[in-house]
Amino acid sequence: MKEKTIDDIKVGDRAYFSKTITETDIILFAGITGDFAPHHVDAEYAKTTMFGQRIVHGMLTAGIANNVITQLVSPGSLALSTEIKYLKPVRIGDTITFEGEIEDIIKEKKIVKIKVACKNQKGEIVIDIKAVNLMRIR
Repeated sequence: MKEKTIDDIKVGDRAYFSKTITETDIILFAGITGDFAPHHVDAEYAKTTMFGQRIVHGMLTAGIANNVITQLVSPGSLALSTEIKYLKPVRIGDTITFEGEIEDIIKEKKIVKIKVACKNQKGEIVIDIKAVNLMRIR
């Protein structure tokens, strides 16, 4: 992947990625992060929750969203901040489509603002992300 500068991008640039979330994804994420909360990893416990079944770690889904941010501004950028809104639960078997778009460029500050809508197979937004990255100027 070629390194990008702020001069290589424009407002409205878009990137997409889709992934079906699997049991393996949840177990690997739990192992890596140490987050073994029962509503993620214990099917019997999860049946007793308001969700009625296991749900995917929010940060797992948000982390996958980084794919479209990388497509839009990396390599060559540095994350400064990320705002994440969890709107609906993601479940094993859901196919999530990540739709990223460059929302604003403040060239004199080397700042790029990116929005990512994470939608399930029903078209419902499950996570909404606003990211701010720092980029080099050519």
